[in-house]
Amino acid sequence: MAGASVLVVEDDVVIGAELTEALEANGYDSALAVDGRAALEIALADPPVLVLLDLGLPDIDGVAVCRKLRLAVPDAVIVVLTARTEELDVVVALDAGADDYLTKPFRLAELMARLRAHLRRQAVLPQERVLAAGPLRLDLPARRAFLDGAELTLRPKEFDLLAVLVSKAGEVVTREELMDRVWDENWFGSTKTLDVHVFALRRKLEESGTRSDKGAPRITTVRGRGYRYEQ
Repeated sequence: MAGASVLVVEDDVVIGAELTEALEANGYDSALAVDGRAALEIALADPPVLVLLDLGLPDIDGVAVCRKLRLAVPDAVIVVLTARTEELDVVVALDAGADDYLTKPFRLAELMARLRAHLRRQAVLPQERVLAAGPLRLDLPARRAFLDGAELTLRPKEFDLLAVLVSKAGEVVTREELMDRVWDENWFGSTKTLDVHVFALRRKLEESGTRSDKGAPRITTVRGRGYRYEQ
């Protein structure tokens, strides 16, 4: 998406400048914030399409900034850039609202490939305007989901993932197909993000609506294959 706006949140001015220059060279419009407060101010004033978020910020913990950005710009793609290598740190960041992550040091070519992939996948959904399965209804053009008439609050990738699963309700959708359709067919990152998004979807389906646990829609894990949306 030529000209897509990217907010770089990086406290190292040298690294931040290098990233913004690389983004501009690749056709993106970029802005740099050196701390969490500045990032939130910029995001509210001029909502970005993409956010590159370093977790090691000087004023506010990066995970907290991620949560605030997700609320401020719910449709933005948030990619976490982190030197933290512990699995728990990555899962916490994804659960806070991030769509993807890259561990430092990373190759610039890989970062640009990830950004292009996310922009491509934003537009890839089933062609129907409305999807319905039991008590769940998805309005695709409006990107809104309703369970028993109550609207679900979903992150962008959660909505896309649910749309693919519901479009094949009752069928097993492989992990490979989910990664291809929701992330990208050339995806070369970790699939941990898929598991985190499925976990979040399950929790939201369980907590929303008025149906009993027995009658509520659910996402079933099919070991060794993928997931199935049960009506």
